[in-house]
Parts: sequence; C-alpha cells; structure tokens
Amino acid sequence: MIRIIVAGFKGRMGSTATKMVLAHENFELVGVLDPYAKEKNINELAEYSEQNVPVFKTKEALVNEIEAAVWIDFTIPDVAYKNTRFALEHKIAPVVGTTGFSEEQVLDLQKCAKEQKVGGLIAPNFAVGAVLMMQFAKKAVEYFPDVEIIELHHDNKLDAPSGTAIKTAEMLAEVRKSKKQGNPEEKETLPGARGANYDGMRIHSVRLPGLIAHQQVQFGSIGEGLTIRHDSYDRSSFMTGVALGCQKVVDLEELIYGLEHLL
Repeated sequence: MIRIIVAGFKGRMGSTATKMVLAHENFELVGVLDPYAKEKNINELAEYSEQNVPVFKTKEALVNEIEAAVWIDFTIPDVAYKNTRFALEHKIAPVVGTTGFSEEQVLDLQKCAKEQKVGGLIAPNFAVGAVLMMQFAKKAVEYFPDVEIIELHHDNKLDAPSGTAIKTAEMLAEVRKSKKQGNPEEKETLPGARGANYDGMRIHSVRLPGLIAHQQVQFGSIGEGLTIRHDSYDRSSFMTGVALGCQKVVDLEELIYGLEHLL
C-alpha cells in the first residue's frame, strides 16, 4: 500500500483526488492538509468515506505525526511551491497538479529532489488525452509551423495561460524554428487582441463558467488547416494520470515535469 497525503482536499480537483485515493485498492489515505481547519485531528471526510482520516492545519503537525510516501497537491500556485519543497525536504514524493510554477521554481525543485534523492512529478495536465494532444501537436508542428493555442477553462482558474498551454508551447518550440506569425505590419487596435506571444506562437485564454478544461492547437498552411483538440468534461478525467504518478514517483530519485515522461 502506498501511504498518501492530499493537500487542497476541499477544492474541486483536490476532492476528486481524495475520492480516487480512498477508492484505489493500492492506496491508503493517511492524512489531509487544510490550513483553515479549526482543530488538529477532525474528520471532515465523512461524506467520502467511513475511514477516520485526520485533518491537519499545518504541514509541520502533519509530518510530525504521519508517515507518508506520496504528497498530492492541488492547492494554489504560491502555496504549492512551498508545499512541494517541504515534501521533498521531508522525503515525501510530491505529485503536483497545481499550475502556475515559474521555470525558476521548477528548476529549484528539481535540484532539491536530486539532493534529497526523492522522486516527484509536476504535471500541467494529468489527463492522458491531453498528454497525447501535446505529443501529436509536437509532431504536427514539424510540418505546420504556423500555429496558435486556444485554451478554455472555468472562470475560477487563477493563472493564464494555463500550465497545459505553456507546456504545449514549450514542446512545440523544441522542434519549431522560431518565427513571427501573421502580417509583420499588424497592429492591435485593442491591446492583447492577438494573445500572449511565446516564441512567435500566440496563446489565447478563455475563462467562462460551465467549462472544465479544454485546449485546441490550431495549425494553418497553404490551402489547409489542422486542429488538434482535447476536452475534459469532468475532473475524473485527470485521475488516471494522478494514480499513475503516485505509483511511479516512489521509484524515482528525481522530479519529473510532465506526465508524458511516465507514459
């Protein structure tokens, strides 16, 4: 059994991850972290399970009383970086779905993981279909270098562009020759109309109620176009990847950025 902690268990993704851990035959939920808990050990998971899972207010109280192999984090960007570093320093392998990490933060966490010889995973998207979308797009950009990324998420998402969109652009830039797209004389009559610029590619973020997580990578060429799209209609779509990450990181001694490296 893999002993697991969940941080951010009250959020939409965190609650879905909590239910997945409780239902998985090879996982044991040994504690959850809630900075707003009124007491140290209160059971707020009765609606999910009959198990008496302790809820901790602080990271320090949690690690003092609980031994765990994996730390699942679905919090917010500022908190997730501190949580991930804390987990690594305490020899707990993090599986992080929170987005918004800077490149410097990821590199720092990877350095910390190597020093501690602890595995970990930061994944902008845990849906297997989304990972395939990025891999297919990376292949397509070799033939269609003119490309724009449109990502669509619910209106409570804090970061824009999404981590998936940034990761996609990074992957495309690995094989795409840098170029500026569109008319070289174009001007925005409204600032931001052309979206964010990543190495000449444009990224557009849509935030609307009713959406979950969606992205399309749109390519254009002479006389033809190609669109590669992925849709998550329910947060359960991410749980296959989260479970896979939990199973894999316990055998690693480095922190991986991107689920595609574990498939």
